[in-house]
Amino acid sequence: MSVNVSFINMKGGVGKTSLAMQSAIYAAWNAKRVLAIDLDPQSNLSQALLGPSEYVKLLKASKPTVVQLLEDYQPAAFTTGGPQPVAIQDVIIKNVWSRNFCLHLLPCRLELSHVLRNPAGKERKLAKALAKIADSYDLVIIDCAPTESVLTDIAYFASRHVVVPVKPEFLAAIGLPLLARSLETFRRENEDHTIEMAGVVFNHGDYQPGPESNTSVREVRALAKVHGWPIFENEVPHSKAIPKSAREASAVEHTSYARTGIKRALAGFCAELFQKVGV
Repeated sequence: MSVNVSFINMKGGVGKTSLAMQSAIYAAWNAKRVLAIDLDPQSNLSQALLGPSEYVKLLKASKPTVVQLLEDYQPAAFTTGGPQPVAIQDVIIKNVWSRNFCLHLLPCRLELSHVLRNPAGKERKLAKALAKIADSYDLVIIDCAPTESVLTDIAYFASRHVVVPVKPEFLAAIGLPLLARSLETFRRENEDHTIEMAGVVFNHGDYQPGPESNTSVREVRALAKVHGWPIFENEVPHSKAIPKSAREASAVEHTSYARTGIKRALAGFCAELFQKVGV
């Protein structure tokens, strides 16, 4: 059965997508069957894993995405007589990063934002779809939007664990109280569903942190202690190799001119994550 992990923070710009992508690649590289899910209307994970040209092809071909999965149908097109049913197998794109490894993608597009206009009844649809293919994957990684909305509930229902990337900078902790309330409300209203905090990971920090970074880290640690959230021992520093890895469609481990420090940091974080969630 798959282990499902959501990367989430109510504050944007903390590197959720890059960390989710690298975790998915690292797991696939280590012979795990991985499904990456893009649950953010900005679709950055889809673009990073597919590459710009392939993502544009996806859009132009009007292929189904997570949007159609949540709506339960594919709209009528020139080649069809009417709306068509959509199953999760119809949406998943296989071997998006390398044909040598099992890294599959459930892509997204901007129209996911339309789900927010009519959210009723959509909260459990992704979870139900994933339940049908749980035996096909070892790890499911969900990249979430930095908002409190039905998309958050969709991620919660589809997840067993939550990872919170935090960038150690001014206002680093601004989204954490909202996330804490969100999780508490979800647990209270859905006692039949177990979701655990895997931990907070400091991401995109400086190799040599200054006073502001240190202050931010202390504030985040204090909030995490209040809520009983663990902190990952391994931190992931800022590195130009991370966006470059997306452009080159490679793991940071094999990205040109990537330094040893970022390779070790990502490997350490991923190993710690997989140990925490039992992959």
